[in-house]
Amino acid sequence: MLLELENVAKTFRSGSEQVHAVDGVSLNIDAGEFVAVRGASGCGKTTLLLMAGGLLSPERGRVILDDQDLYAIDSRQRAAFRASHVGFVFQQFHLVPYLNVVDNVMVPSVSGTLSSEAAIQRTDELIARFGLQQRRHHVPSALSTGERQRVALARALLNQPRLLLADEPTGNLDRENAEVVLNHLRSFSDDGGAVLLVSHDDQAIAFADRKIDLQDGKLVAEAASSA
Repeated sequence: MLLELENVAKTFRSGSEQVHAVDGVSLNIDAGEFVAVRGASGCGKTTLLLMAGGLLSPERGRVILDDQDLYAIDSRQRAAFRASHVGFVFQQFHLVPYLNVVDNVMVPSVSGTLSSEAAIQRTDELIARFGLQQRRHHVPSALSTGERQRVALARALLNQPRLLLADEPTGNLDRENAEVVLNHLRSFSDDGGAVLLVSHDDQAIAFADRKIDLQDGKLVAEAASSA
């Protein structure tokens, strides 16, 4: 099993109230699987994703990725492990505004294990794969929304991760560009990687092998995708 979430939970305080963002969720994802978590805004999807990626410590439970208990190691070790195992794709892209396409894609090489030469070669390959050759020297503000998300996806793939975590990756895209991104996620899982996507978009959910329903931080249903 590539990713194992064992009874993970996270609570936040809102004024005088406690909000159970994730409340005892267990989930296993194997290499080659594309799993989608769906639910309304505020149901705990993003919190679950951040815990799965080693960015947010659960208050109870364990997150095991590639046989490593992520929160049993210190933050520096976890960051290094995350850099070589996990790629993130976000709705808002989070590109560096003053860097061009090439430099944005190469950002993860700072904390990855690729040599400089290998990172440059990998960047060129990804830029070609995502059809960005003519845009390689453009900064994000000069790109279309779809192009920005393709840059973000290329960046997520630079260090050859085993797991891709996608948080509403089609939320800012039209249907055509959304399908491009989702097809690339599908290809990643078909090639042996694992994808965990959170979304409320039926188009995105349909690409998954399994869909998980979350409600008020709890897993309430799980089924194979009908697509």
